[in-house]
Amino acid sequence: MIVFAVVRPVDQGSVTVARVRHSFNVDLRGIVDLLSRHLYSSPRVYVRELLQNAVDATTARVQADGASPGRIVIEPRETTGDGTLRIHDSGIGLTEPQVHELLATIGGSSKRDALGLARHDFLGQFGIGLLSCFLVADEIEVVTRGPGDAATVYWHGHADGHYTVSDGPAREEQGTTVTLRARRDFEHWLGTSTVTELARHYGSLLPYEVRVGEERVTAADLPWRARHSDPDERRDVLLRNGAALLGRRPFDVIDLAVPEAGLDGVAFVLPYESHPGEPEAHKVYLKRMLMGERVEKLLPAWAFFVRCVINADELRPTASREQLYEDDLLADTRTALGEQLRAWLVRLAATEPERLRAFLAVHYRGVMALALHDVGMLRIVDEWIEFETSEGRVTLNEFRHRHRTLHVTGGSDEFAQLAGIAAAQGLALVNGGYTYHLEILQRLRLLDADLDVRRLDQAELATRFDPLDPAAEFAAREFLGIARDAVAQHGCEPVLRTFSPAELPVLYLEGREARRAADLRNVLEEAGDVWAEFADDGDGQESGETEQAKPLLVFNHRNPLIARLTSTANARLVRLSVEALYGYALLAGQRAVRPGDVASVNRAFLGLVEHAIHQEPGI
Repeated sequence: MIVFAVVRPVDQGSVTVARVRHSFNVDLRGIVDLLSRHLYSSPRVYVRELLQNAVDATTARVQADGASPGRIVIEPRETTGDGTLRIHDSGIGLTEPQVHELLATIGGSSKRDALGLARHDFLGQFGIGLLSCFLVADEIEVVTRGPGDAATVYWHGHADGHYTVSDGPAREEQGTTVTLRARRDFEHWLGTSTVTELARHYGSLLPYEVRVGEERVTAADLPWRARHSDPDERRDVLLRNGAALLGRRPFDVIDLAVPEAGLDGVAFVLPYESHPGEPEAHKVYLKRMLMGERVEKLLPAWAFFVRCVINADELRPTASREQLYEDDLLADTRTALGEQLRAWLVRLAATEPERLRAFLAVHYRGVMALALHDVGMLRIVDEWIEFETSEGRVTLNEFRHRHRTLHVTGGSDEFAQLAGIAAAQGLALVNGGYTYHLEILQRLRLLDADLDVRRLDQAELATRFDPLDPAAEFAAREFLGIARDAVAQHGCEPVLRTFSPAELPVLYLEGREARRAADLRNVLEEAGDVWAEFADDGDGQESGETEQAKPLLVFNHRNPLIARLTSTANARLVRLSVEALYGYALLAGQRAVRPGDVASVNRAFLGLVEHAIHQEPGI
């Protein structure tokens, strides 16, 4: 407990300023205001600090004398009857020199120095102890008696910044009593219901008996350490505890242990979806005192799917004692806990694959998001999550072991159009149109360095189609001439190939270069005449629209309709049919339809209707 400041001798030339040890003035209210605004989240922490000091004192006495009692009693203002709150402990107590050292210096003492024991044996680390009590009290009284025949010491601190030390009324037993006198309008903080709730909240798992009045607020043991005759019974009890914490029964419970940090506890697997961007909310006890219920940075970022309840003896809290101090031990602990959670996933995959699938069904999006950054999670995605491919829904692990080159579509519409065609050509196609899928596929090289993953170039797909035999190609030369003239205004090139499925008559394929040229053309058209000069490359061609960049209108000679059309002598009928098939290919491929395309399709439709009515010969 470290509350005030002490003025020490200062040598100013030949003048020495006297040391004042029993009374002095500081702007204590300013310090309390600073703590309330920037250190503590609420005045409620005063109960935690009182319990912390009492537990530290009790620990020191138990270590010195194992037979000593471990008992802490809080008397709220309804019990004391005079409006004060008192907390009694059976701890080691303090002598007068220790009172001056521990209660009169802000941040300047060490419990190792004062009590002869290592700091890690104690909850308190920051020497602010009773100072937090000035958040709710104007006066603090401490009556304490140290070991053996030590005299009882009475310490009285005031919020105006001074304290006094004197011989107090004799205390029969070794230990300490702290009395708080409430600040105006803060009386309710010392009431029975508030104190009982806070004592149970912070101290329910403390190793010593804690009572508020006659009510015991401490449990028998840490829940995960409790003995059970049957492992299934223990698991069920822990899952019930998890249900109380989460509001629903957890998907599973995982035991955690990091001996170097003195850490043990459990992780509850969330039964509902949680996004990686949500802040962590772990319940952390330090030496069995609750530090906080929304502690962050305990786990790796990818372990978003669990909420932990742990106790640690060696991890350090921040000054507010509401988060963990970032140091090498915390970093090592975070890594160790991550490995234990990964081991749970691996064990689930090996022994209960159906439960793993059920887990992934809940946490699918979060797992995918974190696989973009964590190789371990990428392996889980690779082995267990099914992707939409040209061979059906399969895992990436299975698919990449069949094919060493994976082609990826940029959208689901493109995949829907080309999946069957790619499968017929023996091309391994994966739908990259879902959230995170394209990025996941590009990261597969981290698992398989020789794997070739590339975005699908539709122009490349055309190279997989079979050319016509020379006789058929010669017979179709007039058809291609008419088709080329019919679609020239649309900026595409007709070609005649044979491919599967035969039911598909025509296909509009736009390679990467063609798509870039089309995008540029659309931008320039929307910009109007001001940018028209940039749309001409000097040869009368629109910028970027070379022969190699043109989209392909691929007619399937294996289709009976196309085969008959290539031998049709009626040039007008062929032209109308080509324009109609061009519109069909755009719609089937869910391409953008421009006004010129609409006009062409309308013209072809009406022309074909007119031809059908008159039953022109040659069809």
